[in-house]
Formats: sequence, C-alpha cells, structure tokens
Amino acid sequence: MDTKKYRFETRQIHAGLDPNIENGSRGVGIYPTAAYRFRSCDYAAKLFELSEPGNIYTRLQNPTTSAYEERIAALYGGVGALALASGMSAILITITALAKQGDNIVASPYLYGGTYNQFRISLRNLGIEVRIAQSEEPEAFAALCDENTKALYVESMGNPTCAVLDLEGLAAVAKEKDIPFVVDNTFGAAGYLCNPFDWGANIVVDSATKWINGHGTAMGGVIVDGGNYNWANGKFPQIDGPSEGYHELNFYETFGSAAFIVKCRVDGLRDFGCCPSPFDAYLMMIGLETLSLRVKQEVETTWRLAEYCRKHPKVERVSFVGFEDHPSYANAKKYYRFGSSAVFTVELKGTLESTVRFVEAQQLAAHMTMIGDSITVITHPASTTHKQLSEADLKAAGVTPTLLRISAGLEHADDLIEDFERAFACVE
Repeated sequence: MDTKKYRFETRQIHAGLDPNIENGSRGVGIYPTAAYRFRSCDYAAKLFELSEPGNIYTRLQNPTTSAYEERIAALYGGVGALALASGMSAILITITALAKQGDNIVASPYLYGGTYNQFRISLRNLGIEVRIAQSEEPEAFAALCDENTKALYVESMGNPTCAVLDLEGLAAVAKEKDIPFVVDNTFGAAGYLCNPFDWGANIVVDSATKWINGHGTAMGGVIVDGGNYNWANGKFPQIDGPSEGYHELNFYETFGSAAFIVKCRVDGLRDFGCCPSPFDAYLMMIGLETLSLRVKQEVETTWRLAEYCRKHPKVERVSFVGFEDHPSYANAKKYYRFGSSAVFTVELKGTLESTVRFVEAQQLAAHMTMIGDSITVITHPASTTHKQLSEADLKAAGVTPTLLRISAGLEHADDLIEDFERAFACVE
C-alpha cells in the first residue's frame, strides 16, 4: 500500500502492512527463520549479486523486519530504512559506511554518553577521528572540517541536556562542505516530534528502544536514508565506485538515491551482523501503532512535572526546552512539534547523597537508563549514562552530581506529582 498521501497518525498504523495477504491477517506475521529456500540456483545467484530483491538470510533481511523498515521509512519520508539490533549499532553502521581509516567526522558537544565513548574510543581504534565542536554554533562545526571530513553528526535533542541545535544552520554547513548531515533523532520520536529531513538532514539514526517500542520490551535501532545526498561527488568511492565485495558493483549507479541504505544493509549487516530478531521487529511495529498518542500524552505530563519541580523549594533549577529560559527554547519551538520533548532535567539542592535518597524513594518512577517508556523513568547521568566521562567532559556536557533526567511515562500526572512529593520528603 502506498501511504504517502496519508498523515503521520495513519501511516504509523498502515505502512508496511499488506492488505492483500492471502490469509487475511490483520497484523504482520512473525517469521522465526534464519534462512530461506532458493527456488533455483540461478535465482540464488541473482540474490547474492544484488540483481534481484529477495530474502537470503535473516542477518540481511526478514519479512517481518522488512515490514517494520517500510513503516519507519514511511513515517520519515525516506527512501529506505534499515533495522538494527540497537541504537548504538545504527550509529556504528552509519559512520563506518561513510568513513574509513584516516577520515574524520565533526560532532556535536552534546552527545549521549554511549555515543561519546563510541566516538572517542572505538572509532578512534578503527582509525576514524571524531572532532567535537567547541560550541553549538554552526561556525564551530565548519571550522573543524577539512578534505577528510565525511559527515556532520548531531542529536536533534542532546542527551541529557536537551540542547536543540540549529538543524537548518548545520545543514547549510554540511551542504557547503558537500558532506552528509547525520542526525540522531531518538528524542524526535520517529519523526512525530521532529523530522530532521524537513530541515536538511541526509541520514537519520534512531534508538528504536525508546519511543518507537515505547514499552521497554525490545532493543533496536534504525537508519533512515533521506535519498537527498549526491553520492557522485568523488568523496565516497565506496558508494559511487567499484565495490570490492560485490564484483565491482557500483551502489550509486545501481540503486540511485537509495545507495547509502543498501550499502548499510549488504556491507554493514553482512560484516557486523547486528540485526534485530523478527520478534523484536514485530514488537516495534506494535509500538509504532500508538506512538503519536503516547508521545502527545507524555509531553503533556512533562509540562505538568516540569512546572511542579520548578516551584519546589528543594529544586535548584529545571531545564526544560518548553520554558522560555531554556537556551534552546527558540530552536525547540522551531524544530519540535509542541515546542518540547517528553524529557527534562532537574538539579536538586543538596549533595550527591541527598540526590540518591530522592531517587531511591521513588515508588512509581523507575530508576533506569531509559527514556521514551510507558513508565516514568528517572536517571542519574553522573553515575550511569555518563559515568565513563572525565570530570572535564562531565562539566562540558552539563552533567552535575545532583542532575536528574526525567522521562515522563503514561501514568496520571497527579499520581506522579504525589510520588515526587513523597520522595522530596526523604531529602533533608
């Protein structure tokens, strides 16, 4: 079914479903298979040389996963999507498809701790340099680019600071330098709150574990190809040039605007093997059906909780992009539906010890390293998501000992406020 004419809320339900399926199933089937029977040797040969589409091995594709990928691509308006086992694997496959030893990428100073460590350590060990911009200004990114720069990389909303960068301005820098603009849109909820393609992004990565799944039941990541980058500029011979792994096949000449996402699949999944299970893909599709409803409710609850915390005497400060005093207020209003996300941070008065008491006194809000769940989650970044960072890096990322990241769930806002009040009573 061609769902392009439909709005987001309709696409999140119908995209990827085959209404003509013979058995009349309302939902997508789960295919728990590792391999597929080839109808002939000639057919198999065509599959392996990429001259004919079809299923080879579930490491590369699976009917359930393909339906999920089609839905994701439809929500973003991309030319194709690739499902991965985690958000971190989505980042790894993306960067290694673009850069090799001796190349570099330029990245935002506001990154999730896991991303920061992948960039700072693992990619460095692969010979790929990651240059962190000294500020969020587009000029700071441009200053770090050279002839070996293969991408600009940012998060549409930083984790945990919730900083929203000037996506349009950064897209202009990437266009000037003629390099892809890659955006981690985890906080953008699969394009419902923010769609970076609307502002000039070329590639989107997303942690599907969060709002896409929405219920804390599966891990996953996605890559979405906007199909709007010219790979025939001489900078990416691995995409517009002879492929060593496929008998000199040229991805761009063969697959056109979808060349990048095809490369990520046939090289990235083939070699790194970080594919999701069909059952996890099925859970993601179920989560997507209610995404807009959940996110809208969570944003409304976030406003209530943030207002409550801002007025509480035991709170030092609240950082919420929906408030006019947040440095990213204007950008959030421009790039995000409702002008906010479903996450905010608070810094409590007191010490690390008193902050721990507050967290451990919660009865409804769960202490986890998670966002975008149906359960409200409180995370203490200094001891969890950003634990590996140095003191200087923690300071640069805005992470203090009393900082808490709060991701609102689907509980009644009044129950959450009462739960917070009980927890505050445990703080001296």
